[in-house]
Amino acid sequence: MSQTLGRSSAAGSDAEPLAAATPLWAGLAAVYRAQLSRVRVSRVPLLFVAVFQSVGIMILMRGVVDTGSDSAREAVVAGSSVLVVAFVALNLLAQHFGALRAANALDYYLTLPVRPAAVVLGIAAAYASFTLPGAVVTAVIGALMFQLPLANLWALLLVVPLSGAALAGVGAVCGLLSPRQELATLLGQLGMSAALLLGIIPADRMPMVVEWGRDVLPSSYGVDAFIATYGTPDWAAFGADLAVCAAVGVAMLSLATWAFRRTARG
Repeated sequence: MSQTLGRSSAAGSDAEPLAAATPLWAGLAAVYRAQLSRVRVSRVPLLFVAVFQSVGIMILMRGVVDTGSDSAREAVVAGSSVLVVAFVALNLLAQHFGALRAANALDYYLTLPVRPAAVVLGIAAAYASFTLPGAVVTAVIGALMFQLPLANLWALLLVVPLSGAALAGVGAVCGLLSPRQELATLLGQLGMSAALLLGIIPADRMPMVVEWGRDVLPSSYGVDAFIATYGTPDWAAFGADLAVCAAVGVAMLSLATWAFRRTARG
C-alpha cells in the first residue's frame, strides 16, 4: 500500500498545472478585446470631452498668441492634439489602475492564464487606441484656425501610438504604485496639466528651468515630432523624437508590469 501511495504521490508531483499561461501576444489580444468592449461604452463621451477641451484651449490661445509667429502657432496646434492622448492615456488610465488597486481587482487577473505584461499592455492599448480620431479632429480644426498646412497630417498615425504608449506607461505606473486611489487621480490630473502647459508653449520661449522639466515629459517629444512636420519638414528630428517616445514607452510599460506583479501579489 505504501508503494501505491508512493506511486500516486509521484504521479501527482509530475502532474501539469491546471492552466498554463497563454503566449504573450494571444493574452494581450484577449485582454485588449475585453477592455476595448468595456471602454467602447464611454468612448464617445470621453472623446467629446477630450476634443472639446483641446479645441477650447486653441480658441483661447488664438486670442493671445502671436499669429505671425510660426513656432507659436505650431506649438499650440501640436500641443493641443497630443493633449487628447494625454487626457485618455495618462489621466484616465492612472485613475483606472488606481481604482482596480483600491478594489483589490488586480487579483482577478492573477487567476487568469495571462501574463502580467499582457494585462498591462492590453489595458493600456485599449485606452490609448481610440485617441487617434480625437487627435486628428483637433489637428484639422487647429490647422484651419491657425492657417497651417494639412499635407503631413498622416504623421499622427505614428505620433499618437508612440506618444500614447509612453503616456499610457506613465499613467499605469502612477495608478499601480499610488497607495490611495485619490493620489492616483491627482497624479493623473497633474500629468495632464503638465502636458497642457508644457506642450502648447514654444520651447524657445520658456525659462531654462522649465525647459528641463519639458525634457523629462514624454508628451513633449510627441509634440516636437508633430511640429517637425510643419513648414519644411525635418524628418530626422521627427524620427529622433519618436524614437524617444518609443524608448520611454518600453521603459514605462516594463515598469508598469513590474508594479502590477508587486501590487497584485502584495
